Amino acid sequence: MTANSSMPVLVGVDGSEPSSVAALWAAKEADLHNAPLRLMIVGENPSRDDEAWETLSNAAELCRNDRPLVEVFEEIRHGRPIEELLWASAEARLVAVGSRGLGRVAESVLGSVSTAVAMHARCPVAVIRDRRTSFTAGPVVVGVDESAPSQAALWFAFDAAAARRTDLVAMHVWRPITAEYSWIEAPSGATWFSLDDAQQALSGQLGQWRESYPDVTVREEVRFGHPVEELTKAASGAQLLVVGHRGRGGFERLLGSVAHGVLHHAECPIVVVRASHTL
Repeated sequence: MTANSSMPVLVGVDGSEPSSVAALWAAKEADLHNAPLRLMIVGENPSRDDEAWETLSNAAELCRNDRPLVEVFEEIRHGRPIEELLWASAEARLVAVGSRGLGRVAESVLGSVSTAVAMHARCPVAVIRDRRTSFTAGPVVVGVDESAPSQAALWFAFDAAAARRTDLVAMHVWRPITAEYSWIEAPSGATWFSLDDAQQALSGQLGQWRESYPDVTVREEVRFGHPVEELTKAASGAQLLVVGHRGRGGFERLLGSVAHGVLHHAECPIVVVRASHTL
């Protein structure tokens, strides 16, 4: 899978502070990959286009000042935010949205819309939280299981770590299948055997990606616990968390509903990748 630098990083804006955070993050992402930046605002009321253009112009100026080498395009669309962003995602390498929107434009593209876009977009989606002031330190963390979305997430995570020149933490969160449904602990022998299997499987999945990205330092982690909780903990010190969507692995399902969970709890930007996503 190779990156297509002609496809833009798309970001939904609405004039709110979370929107500005998302726009600046998207501008940096575009700069890292030598890609254009496309700023979009969606509204259902054409009579408010003047206000929308002012919002776009302010966001564009912010991004150009921060990343002067990035080519920035501005666009207004009329319609429903979710539908328009999903359609536009077919022509983007990545969509970035803030975690919530409180902007002056009534039809905010953020907030609950961000979850819908993350779950259904035609390209990877980054949801940018505004709980931290900087996303430039720490490793890239990726959640791993045996599913096809997990492989797509690994590809994105390795590429992101290489672009940022930082380490990659590949994490599988493990627990015995019966632990969630029973008060009886699994026998210690069975526990350690399953843990060993998980560690071996994780190492096996990373082999081809290590060869493709030899300059990326990889740390493998198999943790015991709940996937959302453990990935959220790991993300507290990361600059990016990458998860797949719709996991169907033989391990306990790390991906799918977990993607929805980390969107609401992780402090760093979260990228959701589906099996069909390529750059």
